[in-house]
Amino acid sequence: MSETGGEGWGQSGNPTTVFAYEGHQGPEEGGMKNEGEMRKGEEEGQGKEEDEDYDSPPERQIVVGICSMMKKSKSKPMTQIMERLCKFEYITVVIFPEEVILNEPVDKWPLCDCLVSFHSKGTNERFPLDKAVEYANLRNPLLINDLNMQYYIQDRREVYRILQEEGIDLPRYAVLTRDPDRPEECNLVEGEDHVEVNGEVFPKPFVEKPVCAEDHNVYIYYPTSAGGGSQRLFRKIGSRSSVYSPESCVRKTGSYIYEEFMPTDGTDVKMSCQVYTVGPDYAHAEARKSPALDGKVERDSEGKEIRYPVMLTAMEKLVARKVCLAFKQTVCGFDLLRANGHSFVCDVNGFSFVKNSMKYYDDCAKVLGNMVMRELAPQFHIPWSIPMEAEDIPIVPTTSGTMMELRCVIAIIRHGDRTPKQKMKMEVRHPLFFELFEKYGGYKSGKLKLKKPKQLQEVLDIARLLLAELGQHTDCEIEEKKGKLEQLKTVLEMYGHFSGINRKVQLTYLPNGQPKASSEEEEGPKEGPSLLLVLKWGGELTPAGRVQAEELGRAFRCMYPGGQGDYAGFPGCGLLRLHSTYRHDLKIYASDEGRVQMTAAAFAKGLLALEGELTPILVQMVKSANMNGMLDSDSESLTDCQQRVKARLHEIMQKDQDFTEADYQKLAPTGSPSLVNSMKIIGNPVRTCDQVYALIQRLTSQIRKRLEDPKSADLQLYHSETLELMLQRWSKLERDFRNKSGRYDISKIPDIYDCVKYDTQHNSMLGLEDTLELFRLSRALADIVIPQEYGINKPEKMDIAQAYCLPLMKKIQLDLQRTHEDEAVNKLHPLYSRGVMSPGRHVRTRLYFTSESHVHSLLSIFRYGGLLDEVKDQQWKQAMDYLSAVSELNYMTQIVIMLYEDNNKDPGSEERFHVELHFSPGVKSCEDEDNVPMGFGFRPASAENQEKQTNQGSLEDLSQDEPDRALPLSELISIRRSPMIRNRKTGSMEVLSETSPGSSSKGASYRLFPSCSRQSPEIKPTGLGSLCSGLFSASVLGVSSSAPNLRDYVRTHHRKPPLSPGLPFGDGFEGCSMVPSIYPLETLHNSLSLKQVDEFLNAVCEDSSDAHAKTMKALSVLFDTSSQGYGQAHTYPPPKALSSSETPVRPPTHPLCLSSGPPSTVSSAGPSSPTSVNPSKPAIHFSFSE
Repeated sequence: MSETGGEGWGQSGNPTTVFAYEGHQGPEEGGMKNEGEMRKGEEEGQGKEEDEDYDSPPERQIVVGICSMMKKSKSKPMTQIMERLCKFEYITVVIFPEEVILNEPVDKWPLCDCLVSFHSKGTNERFPLDKAVEYANLRNPLLINDLNMQYYIQDRREVYRILQEEGIDLPRYAVLTRDPDRPEECNLVEGEDHVEVNGEVFPKPFVEKPVCAEDHNVYIYYPTSAGGGSQRLFRKIGSRSSVYSPESCVRKTGSYIYEEFMPTDGTDVKMSCQVYTVGPDYAHAEARKSPALDGKVERDSEGKEIRYPVMLTAMEKLVARKVCLAFKQTVCGFDLLRANGHSFVCDVNGFSFVKNSMKYYDDCAKVLGNMVMRELAPQFHIPWSIPMEAEDIPIVPTTSGTMMELRCVIAIIRHGDRTPKQKMKMEVRHPLFFELFEKYGGYKSGKLKLKKPKQLQEVLDIARLLLAELGQHTDCEIEEKKGKLEQLKTVLEMYGHFSGINRKVQLTYLPNGQPKASSEEEEGPKEGPSLLLVLKWGGELTPAGRVQAEELGRAFRCMYPGGQGDYAGFPGCGLLRLHSTYRHDLKIYASDEGRVQMTAAAFAKGLLALEGELTPILVQMVKSANMNGMLDSDSESLTDCQQRVKARLHEIMQKDQDFTEADYQKLAPTGSPSLVNSMKIIGNPVRTCDQVYALIQRLTSQIRKRLEDPKSADLQLYHSETLELMLQRWSKLERDFRNKSGRYDISKIPDIYDCVKYDTQHNSMLGLEDTLELFRLSRALADIVIPQEYGINKPEKMDIAQAYCLPLMKKIQLDLQRTHEDEAVNKLHPLYSRGVMSPGRHVRTRLYFTSESHVHSLLSIFRYGGLLDEVKDQQWKQAMDYLSAVSELNYMTQIVIMLYEDNNKDPGSEERFHVELHFSPGVKSCEDEDNVPMGFGFRPASAENQEKQTNQGSLEDLSQDEPDRALPLSELISIRRSPMIRNRKTGSMEVLSETSPGSSSKGASYRLFPSCSRQSPEIKPTGLGSLCSGLFSASVLGVSSSAPNLRDYVRTHHRKPPLSPGLPFGDGFEGCSMVPSIYPLETLHNSLSLKQVDEFLNAVCEDSSDAHAKTMKALSVLFDTSSQGYGQAHTYPPPKALSSSETPVRPPTHPLCLSSGPPSTVSSAGPSSPTSVNPSKPAIHFSFSE
């Protein structure tokens, strides 16, 4: 060690820069200086001149030298920490001037006993790490951060190697080194949706990082199925940290690390976690919004990036210790990803301080000061003892009176508006198709799904080849029909490019050929094996569907309570505050269908106020792989019941006579009013089908005439469709709906309704005649066929529903059970969360996006599974009557389950938990205005709780949060509709009571949006306005509407709706055709207990196989029908999801690294009678991350 640690910097003669913290008396802790003693022990010569009268030499000072670029030495964190370090009685801090570091030889640098030195890039020059190493070798000070290891930290390849050697989890990776001397490390093969690096394959999405750690231009490449392109990350510039690019090809110059993209958990999908160590026993973690999500940096009112401290698990603390010791960096920062229940280190940054945390500054100075004193005090005979302190103070969450805390929100949502789904089947026997089938492993399961661009291109090439052969040799032995091949070629050539979201080809092996010719086939079946080729296209999410999903997501925020401060100027502020402060555990799941995935991404964009393209949001936030059929329909798992039901339905709908009383009993045994009404509209089903067929013929004739008109040659329909494509749609339906025998194919009715609904909404500018009549009749037929395909009587409905929904029901049950397990979720650290006085609050959200089949099935389970007795429970009877009146589960249909906890009840009490069930039938259709079913409001007060209307709704007590401000109870505001004021600061109580004398739950009509404002003169308008008026029904006493009205949104944002003649909808979004309004949520029940729901789900799941067997037995006795159906359930099994390379170089030996010793979200809607989950019940296991 240096003998004269109190000297300045040697022979240079320049003054020493010393921090002296004179203005405060030090805390009562051992080893801290008293006031007036800070500057003892400066330069010895100066001390002798000024203090000649000293009887004894001054006390020895330990000098801590700061050797770094001036930008770092003078930074706020360094200044704050060094000021605190100077409060130690025997420590003095000296800062090495930058000009000395850059220009002076090391023997003229200041002397010090302990050196804090680290590499960084200055304004114009880089830090001379070589000189710092030379100085350390010359003076041999105590090193806080090892200098030689900092060479390795500058190379990501070395960082990953060291992490791997230490057994620290990191993403699977491979290194591409473009070095002429090392050609074996530069093998790159780039495919459409993957790269192969030195034999290691990385499917998109994957990450491309420069090997130089100081190069922050990191790219993330997305698969074509998600839209392709790449997200380009860079050092923050203003409010941007990344930008989306359509470029999908990797960089061709430079050396890179390629690693698999880690889809992170919960709030981690919107954050990256930075961990800061101060020695191996201290780690502080902060979360910020991930730069890869939408590239926008979230900043506070002072322009600083918003960060929130989060708690590390015991395993993550061990990882922090390993990183600190492995890199020999006492003060060290590294990036942590939480994914699939594990934590991965993805980067090590070296010397890093936390910004803007006074508690961290205190802790860091104490840890460093204690470390220095422990190592050096004995050498200088300085009396010192280690103070004992507890670092982790247990969290003691506070409750808010009798209010209940919102703990969990589960929503099952159908996708948004889409283009019509289309399908073409053909039997193929050409060897080229069999070769393709074998190439992609079709013989393993007998089925093959082709979605990737390369695969679709191969199918297109085969079609082109066969058509060319047919053109040259008319007598060639090609059994594939020319018309079908031309249609195959035309569909695959659409758009000029491939996308798995738009089209797919399915091949099924038929060992004996097709058993029965379809209505389109003229010839009988041929002998020998064949392949059934099914081409599916269309079904894409439209721009209107995106708007629907995004706006519903924005409205969905209002289901979450509270929020003030920065979030008080717009609705849903409570959810954004919970999420931005990492107290919101969010996961979003979707089936593998493109429209479902894009709906989920658009919803997430609105829910979390994100910006930019949907592709990065889809890749990072939406889980869609390896879900064991939870949200996808798999015909293999279905029973024969659905085929029996379809056959019986087909038989009833083929009778050329008016429906008789016996038909009503057969077709509508449940007595559903919507079903009975549709049967009355139809009367004679065959005659109605005749009318529909005639209207389709009239429609195709009109389209052909428009095509002959030169003015219509370049006419563009909605979503880039042409008149030719529109004619193809309707002509195919015309051919398929009625076969040569004159019988109608009832399975085509949903497709007809699908097409006419689409054209009525989006292509009404064509002015085609009789479309509304075709819509009316096809809808009446569809209102019978679609819901009854999922079972005609109750046993059938339950059997089919259980076959579809068993995995999803198990997952919902697991979500409700696991709400109380907090170890795997992000938690704020209570000691560092300035401005968040309720860090223990935590809400879990699980969103499941799926198709119509799962929504129908899940609703059937709740309706017919025996959850409650209609005779004994009046509210449930009203809910069942309401559901029976709903004729269609349209796009964006929602089933929502909300779980509350009463923290005043004993943890073992049956009244601790409270469950609510809500429902919305989705978007409005064009004829719904006069046929609106009567609802009973969102979260209506129960009879026993009518007097407690002042507490009605979902409020969050954030009055203690700083700088948040809550309104006093005297200012509670009831909102129906008011202009939206974006930047106005108001209170948070947005879901409140309306107690006007005219309100009545009995006399209220179910209206989606009131035609005029119903605010009384004394009610003050707030910023929660019109975006809070559409998600929830406001038809009962004590309930206010609190979600966006899409029409109000148009007006508020000054968008002019398109002017089209004869439109059935009043308003729309510019560029999005017509965007229908969405029905508000209606409460089906608001006083269920958790025990009731858990036992119900458990019974349904356990009885699934038994119920199927009993139903099949009963059906075989009751009905002697053919098992041949007229349609197959669409199958969309989820795609399968996707050890790192090592380098032999080892680091040199270096000095050893030194070591140093919720709840206030509420519900008051009715009495709670929940009970605890049965702990003895066996757990349910899933193969994917919960």
